[in-house]
Amino acid sequence: MGHAVPVRVARHAQPGLRRRVVRPEQKRVSRQHPPQLSPWCFPAGRHRRLVSIVSKFFLLGLNARGELQQFDLIASNREDAQREAMRRARQAGVQVVEIGSTGGGRSGATRSSLPLAGLFTRRRFDLPLFVYELLVLLRAGLALTEALETLDERERQSRPGAAEEQGHHVLPELVRLMRQGKSFSAALAAHPDCFSALFIAMVSASEQTGGLTDALERYLQYHAQVSIVRQKLISASLYPALLMLTGTAVAFFLVWFLAPRFAHVYEGMPSADLPLLSRWLLDAGLLVSEHTLASLGCLLALLIGAAAVFTRPAWQRRCLALLGRIGWIGEMLKLMQLARFYRSLGMLLHGGVPLLPSLDMTRELLPFTLQDGLTRSMTHIAQGRKLSESLRHEGLTTTIALRLLRAGERNGQIAGMLEQAARFHEREITQWVERFARLAEPVLMLIMGLGIGSIVVLLYLPVFDLAGSLQ
Repeated sequence: MGHAVPVRVARHAQPGLRRRVVRPEQKRVSRQHPPQLSPWCFPAGRHRRLVSIVSKFFLLGLNARGELQQFDLIASNREDAQREAMRRARQAGVQVVEIGSTGGGRSGATRSSLPLAGLFTRRRFDLPLFVYELLVLLRAGLALTEALETLDERERQSRPGAAEEQGHHVLPELVRLMRQGKSFSAALAAHPDCFSALFIAMVSASEQTGGLTDALERYLQYHAQVSIVRQKLISASLYPALLMLTGTAVAFFLVWFLAPRFAHVYEGMPSADLPLLSRWLLDAGLLVSEHTLASLGCLLALLIGAAAVFTRPAWQRRCLALLGRIGWIGEMLKLMQLARFYRSLGMLLHGGVPLLPSLDMTRELLPFTLQDGLTRSMTHIAQGRKLSESLRHEGLTTTIALRLLRAGERNGQIAGMLEQAARFHEREITQWVERFARLAEPVLMLIMGLGIGSIVVLLYLPVFDLAGSLQ
């Protein structure tokens, strides 16, 4: 016989109505599972925190055929998005070009919470991202002006405090100029600090043929190929740079910490008995230890100054000119510049830009030593000579590029052959960079070991001399 379950009858029940019975287990369940509320019932701050748990990201990849592919990602933060993007890239077999966020709410909040960030960093206009977003909107069926207005509205909503950023005024200016009757290329040309001459020329040529979306996609492919080569160069130079910084830090520590202690040990010895190099090292150690903060400040200022100087284009050209005097390095630097020249020229010709204007716009991609040769080549082409012979006469072709250009002149595919030559030389450059990095790493380690070992030997050299004199 089971136990009776106690029930509670609701009081003040009206006669003729069915009594409502509330069981204890139902009461417990109702306490444990509160009714579901709409997200609009939460306070504003809490609701925003719940919504911002996940964000949308995108992955832009380059497949084996050289085509760009886009993948949509959902992650809680940028680190998770990068891990998911790497996994998706391995599955799809694509090369990662860019990982970005499709919504700027979080980044905008972070930027607004750091009011001093704008004093040290100035966000530049992201031309590849602008081209990609514009291409997506145009393919979705929007008119050009509507697409620009949409991008401007999204930019204002995602970064309301972007008044100090470079390029924040570009989109509304483009819309205003186009409404005044100017073409898209003319509106772009009004902002040369944000849009390159190559991009403006491609847009101008596409306006005559009606293939703006094809021109935008071609520019993205061009930027992706150039970015891949640049990323490989940077990744190959990171480890040697880290070795140099580590060696500098260790040498500074030895001079700052060990040299003063050895100097106190050698106080009783006459200065004439100390080797000259050891005496200089001990004096430098005493100076650094007595002015530690000033020494660290000078070292830091030297590093920052060197980084600021070498990031300027003028100093970069000077450094490249000095490196170009070394035989095998000069040949590889020239090959890198020619590969970029071939790719840019092929992109412009494929986009419908005439040959002579294309050569004139790609002149700045070459060093000063080759720009004069390109000018003479343009004169020869204007007189009726072939492109391949004109470039060969001025030393602007390689063996592979010359053969491909001649084949392109026969079948009318000069643009495609230029891109093939650029692709071939870029692959050759990346292989050379990888081999050079493998060679540079042990050489730098050897130099670092010799430098640190020399400091230690100079510190102990008076001890060795004293031991020899005692014997």
